[in-house]
Amino acid sequence: MRRLVVLGAGTAGTMIVNKLRRKLPADEWEITVVDRDDVHPYQPGFLFMPFGTYDDSQLSRPRRDFVPDGVEFVIAEVDRVDAEARTVLLEDGRTLDYDYLVIASGTSPRPDQTPGMLDAEWRRSIFDFYTRDGAQALAEALKEFDHGRLVVHITEMPIKCPVAPLEFTFLAEAWLREHHLRDRVELVYVTPLPGAFTKPVASDRLGAMLEDRKVVVESDFLVEHIDNERKCLVSYDEREVPFDLLVTVPLNMGADFVARSGLGDELNYVPVDKRTLLSTQSDRIFAVGDANDIPASKAGSVAHFAVEVFVDNFLRHIDGQAMVRSFDGHANCFVESGDKKALLIDFNYDTEPLTGTYPLPYVGPLGLLKETRANHLGKLAFRWIYWNVLLPGRPIPLPNHMSMVGKHPVDDATTPQPKELT
Repeated sequence: MRRLVVLGAGTAGTMIVNKLRRKLPADEWEITVVDRDDVHPYQPGFLFMPFGTYDDSQLSRPRRDFVPDGVEFVIAEVDRVDAEARTVLLEDGRTLDYDYLVIASGTSPRPDQTPGMLDAEWRRSIFDFYTRDGAQALAEALKEFDHGRLVVHITEMPIKCPVAPLEFTFLAEAWLREHHLRDRVELVYVTPLPGAFTKPVASDRLGAMLEDRKVVVESDFLVEHIDNERKCLVSYDEREVPFDLLVTVPLNMGADFVARSGLGDELNYVPVDKRTLLSTQSDRIFAVGDANDIPASKAGSVAHFAVEVFVDNFLRHIDGQAMVRSFDGHANCFVESGDKKALLIDFNYDTEPLTGTYPLPYVGPLGLLKETRANHLGKLAFRWIYWNVLLPGRPIPLPNHMSMVGKHPVDDATTPQPKELT
């Protein structure tokens, strides 16, 4: 009997065990998935919690509800992986042997890595929204915030869902207008990037949207520490950004067991071949989703598209065949822009976001790089798709590789656009 162990029952790990359990003969393969708890959060929903769109009951379900029959679910913390012995050591003393290992342990915010972030002002005037507790605390803080300087801050890249800080800024600006507070609040967006986003085309578009909303952008800002007494961010080049309410995205890092196992880089991400997701250190280990170091967005869409490629390659790999499928870094992200509208961007390793329509060429109904009501509805509808289609590993009729049909560079004024939904 051969053994597959998957570390992490998040988006990527859950999809993998569902898809592979259907394809690997049960009398030949044992599959085990490991996670620290039995709570699967719908993480994109945390963005909306501070504004009252969702409550916690709508954003979490038991992990075991999505683990298929024939897969063992182990609740435990991972201590380390011994790649030479092909074993996983759990913190409770148990050992799991494997023939093949998939690391899908994701990425997590680490406020402890920035001096001053976890000091006196944490969850008083400094908040995050990438965790359930942080989003809930921020919701309460916004109820009391009626004037001052609201700063949205990214510590360093890469981060999970890199458009989320922009989305929060746009939603906060719209929320302040709705509550007749916009003229009493200065909005500041602080980023380590030279612009609003990683891809230049999207950065220009999103940067213009920030400017239209009178959001001050402080770029190329690498925070060295937070001064709690004076309530300001201090950069390595000694610039200062004062705040009354700070909404920060702490440094994101991979799981600590990756470092203890000697399998990670300086941020605990597993170096892999970006086309096959196979570890550069072991031909028995893959890293999928946010746990690896591929130069793509750490986002649910990337996990989805990458898993589709991974499954086919894995089945060939275990049979000793060459892995012929190649992941192209495909990502598409809804970007909430406030006022019940959103953009959609679609890109990959080599291609900038384009204008056009998605998913159907020339038909849509979603418009690329364009604020529409349809895109906002698509973002909200994805929660149902996530629970009922994506996690169970059911087929989604979208191409894994980025399609160029019906798309054009941003300077092409002839690009057809879908009709606006009102």
